[in-house]
Amino acid sequence: MPHPAIFVFVCSFILLKYANGYKDLHGLNGKMFPKAATFNFPEYAYKETSKNEITYHEMEVECDHYAECANISPLGVAKINCIRRCISPSCYQDIYEFNELEEGEIDARLNSFKGCVIQRM
Repeated sequence: MPHPAIFVFVCSFILLKYANGYKDLHGLNGKMFPKAATFNFPEYAYKETSKNEITYHEMEVECDHYAECANISPLGVAKINCIRRCISPSCYQDIYEFNELEEGEIDARLNSFKGCVIQRM
């Protein structure tokens, strides 16, 4: 039976070696874990008032019926991207064009997009 003192020493050594965080730990396949990426995009102030929300919603509804977006399946991000491009091509270009919204992505840029739209009206 192994000595408990040796086991404690080995565990302590491993913990101290990797105390800097998971960035130094290797995954199961021996490769290093990726570092967290920073996502930068233009930010526009947006005040969530009922007037701004109604205005933005009316634009969404209008663009949802726009010929280019009307025939896209309501499920998925293709419809959302189309509607936002319709609402404001310039704001869409500033905020989404370089990295379009993807399936399953949490849209952290929506309030900036709404702020851009309201400011450019």
